[in-house]
Amino acid sequence: MPKKIVPLTDAKIKAFKAGDKAGTLFDGGGLFLYIPPRIFTDEGLPLPESKLWRLKYTFNGKSKKISFGAYPIVSLARAREKRDAARGLLADGVDPQEDKKRIASTERIEQEITENTLEKIAMQWYRVASTEWTEGHARTVLSRLKRDLLPTLGSKLISAITTRDVLDALRIVESRQAFETAHRIKTIIGQIYAFALISDTPGVTNNPAAGLGKALKMPIKRNMPAILDPKEFGRLLADIDTYAGSFVVKCALRLAPVLFVRPGELRNAKWADVDLGAGIWNLPAEDTKLTVKEKAKRKGQVHAVPLSKQAVAILKELHPFTGRSQYVFPGRAASRVMSGNTVNQALRTMGWDGETVCGHGFRATARTMLHETLNFSPDAIEAQLGHRVPDRLGSAYNRSKHLTERVKIMQVWADYLDEIKGK
Repeated sequence: MPKKIVPLTDAKIKAFKAGDKAGTLFDGGGLFLYIPPRIFTDEGLPLPESKLWRLKYTFNGKSKKISFGAYPIVSLARAREKRDAARGLLADGVDPQEDKKRIASTERIEQEITENTLEKIAMQWYRVASTEWTEGHARTVLSRLKRDLLPTLGSKLISAITTRDVLDALRIVESRQAFETAHRIKTIIGQIYAFALISDTPGVTNNPAAGLGKALKMPIKRNMPAILDPKEFGRLLADIDTYAGSFVVKCALRLAPVLFVRPGELRNAKWADVDLGAGIWNLPAEDTKLTVKEKAKRKGQVHAVPLSKQAVAILKELHPFTGRSQYVFPGRAASRVMSGNTVNQALRTMGWDGETVCGHGFRATARTMLHETLNFSPDAIEAQLGHRVPDRLGSAYNRSKHLTERVKIMQVWADYLDEIKGK
């Protein structure tokens, strides 16, 4: 005959004290209180005792236990309610322990949903994605996030944002005529939601920016402004020679059309990479326009930029002014490079507007005139521009290819610039 269990009372529970060994107080129906042994501090003082509710039950032939919390936070009456609810689940063939896990998981997911704002997930995406980008692209994306996306949608739950919300945010960008930026913001939103879906972010089931490209105004396609008329380009070169601003900036202006490298590559040029005696600038792959992954893969490689006699002469004139800095064109602080807007601003002060010419446009000018006027091969020109030039074996980059022809290109180009400037 099973032992009769006398139901517990609050008085009995409070009177029971922890001892040197664990104790138990049974209430019936599998419900009991587990009282761990007494614990003392290093000084010998007793720590507060615990009285923990447990339910012992059998499911599918296996003996199991589930916890209901600590007394008196969970009262005797509440513990009995939990016991009765658990036994009800057992009667329905449900394991109370698994049901408790399910409820805890649901509560955790609901909490995550309320914590996952677009800003939180966007910044998680940015930290992962930016490891594959160039420094400049990472800065641009972060700027777009902070300026155009987070102010309107950042505080909203990512799971609650609708297509209408996204469109309204993009319309604000369009209102300042930044149509291309609106399309780029739409792409960024799509990438954030793709990251959220892959990461199993609770509540995210779709990309609300999908298909919005058709609802946005198309940007006006504009190439970098570049001068393609030799006479007009000659006038610009003559103006550069009479530039009345800083001598360092004047040297940058004079070298930009002669070398036609990317503006960022020119600004970041280092004296250690320039060999004036050999007439070569060995531009490290890390300083070119490559992704972080490509830069890591091509670490130690260089893009050889042959220096014409004219380029060497300009650099020799400049060296006494900036040779003590590691950079050919340092900024106000010698440890930093010249501002990205310096060359363009100098062009504006000479009266050349942004619709006519910019620092990057010298590359388009050189590409066009070298091919159409000076009859050099497109492959050699593209190689000198630092573009991908597949060879017959299919390699994407071959920066040493056409080097002999490129040496000739750079000298003929510099001579040609002198010629049209004189005219």
